Amino acid sequence: MKMSAYIAGVGMTPFGKHLDKTLKNLAGDAIRLALNDAGLRQDDLQAAYMGNAVAGVITGQEMIRGEVVLREMGIGRIPVINVENACASSSTAFQQACAMVSAGYYDVVLACGYEKLYHQDKSRSLAAFSSAVDVEDPEGALNVVKRLAAAAGESFDGTGAGLDRSVFMDIYAMMAKKHMNKYGSTAEHFAMVASKNSYHGSLNPRAQYREALSVQQVLEARHIIGPLTLPMCSPIGDGAAAVIIVSERKAQQLGLSRRVRVAASALVTGWDYESAYDSVGELAAQQAYESAAIGPQDLSCVELHDASAPSEIQAYEYLGLCKPGEGVSLLESGATRLGGRQPVNTSGGLLRKGHPVGASGCAQIVELTEQLQGRTGARQVEGARVGLAHNGGGAIGLDAAVTVVSILVREGKL
Repeated sequence: MKMSAYIAGVGMTPFGKHLDKTLKNLAGDAIRLALNDAGLRQDDLQAAYMGNAVAGVITGQEMIRGEVVLREMGIGRIPVINVENACASSSTAFQQACAMVSAGYYDVVLACGYEKLYHQDKSRSLAAFSSAVDVEDPEGALNVVKRLAAAAGESFDGTGAGLDRSVFMDIYAMMAKKHMNKYGSTAEHFAMVASKNSYHGSLNPRAQYREALSVQQVLEARHIIGPLTLPMCSPIGDGAAAVIIVSERKAQQLGLSRRVRVAASALVTGWDYESAYDSVGELAAQQAYESAAIGPQDLSCVELHDASAPSEIQAYEYLGLCKPGEGVSLLESGATRLGGRQPVNTSGGLLRKGHPVGASGCAQIVELTEQLQGRTGARQVEGARVGLAHNGGGAIGLDAAVTVVSILVREGKL
C-alpha cells in the first residue's frame, strides 16, 4: 500500500538583496517560520534535506552546508542530506524528502532551499551560473548556446555572454528564437508574460519586485539580448524557503485542518533524445500526472520555471496546459492571469518574486500550499484545489539538465 506525504507547514523569507544577512540567517528564518506554521518543534525533525546550488562559489561554504545552517539553530543528530542540483536544488530536496516520508522511513522531515547570489563582485555571481553546464566541454556554456542557435536556425555572436549578463540569458534567448521561428511568437507576447507576472508580484509582499509593469514598459526597458529586455529576465537574489513534510499518521496526530497532500513529485534528468517533441519537462510532467492520476485540465494553479518570459510560454505547451504552438493563444486568452481558468505564477514567478536559485523550488511549494489553503490574500485563486510546481536546472545539450514536477492536492474543505 502506497503511503502519502503531507505538507504540515511552510515558511519563506522575502526574496531580494540581503547583503546584511548570511546564509545561516536566511535559512534559519525560513525554517523557524515553517516549524511555527506546522506547530512543531525543532526536535520533532527526523531528517533534513537542504538544497543549495552556489554557496561554494559565492561564500566559499562547501561540503557541509546544511549541517552549518542547522547547527546554528541548535539542530543536530538527525540525518542531514545536502542537495545540489542547479536551479532545481530545493525542488530535488523536496522530492527526496517526500519519497522518504512516503516510503515510511520518517514521520517529520524538513526540505529547505536557501541561497545568496548577490556579491560585491558581480563577476562572482555570473560565474556561478556558468558552472551549471558541462565544464569539461572546451567551450562550456557557449557551446550550449551555439547548439541551440543552430537548432533555431540562428547565428550566435556571444559578445558579453557571461560577462555583463548570465550566459543562461543567451540560452533562453535562443530557445525563444526557436519558438518564434516555429510558432510565430513575438517579443510583445514575451512582454505580456512579464507584465502579467509583474501584476501578480505586485500583490506578493515577499516578492523581490513589487512594481506592476505595462507591456509597453517591458518592451521599452533595457535591452539584454534579443528578444529579451530586462523585465523578461529573472533577477539574481537572496532568500530561503522551507517546507515541513509529514506522514499521514503524523498529519492525523497533528489534526491538520487544511491538509495538503503531495500527490506526485517526479524528478527527471536530461538525455540525448532523438525526437524533436521529447523534452525533460514534458517527461517529468507526464510522470507526475500519471502518478497523481490527474491531467493538466484538473490544475487550479501552476508555479512554473519562468527564468525568462519566453520560457513560460514554452512551458505551457510541454506541461500540457495547451497543445504545442498554442502557448501564445493561451496567454492571450487571459487563462493564465489571476481571475483566469488556470492562473500561472501567482507569486510573480521567478521574473518578479525573484530567483535565488537554490531556494526557488521550495518557494514554489510555499506559494502553492498557501494557495490551496486559501491564505494568499489579494492573489488568491478562488477554490484552488490542485497545484503544480515545475522547476528546471542547468543545461546540457538542447535542454535542461534536470527538471522536477510536483503536484499538490488539498483534501477536505477550507
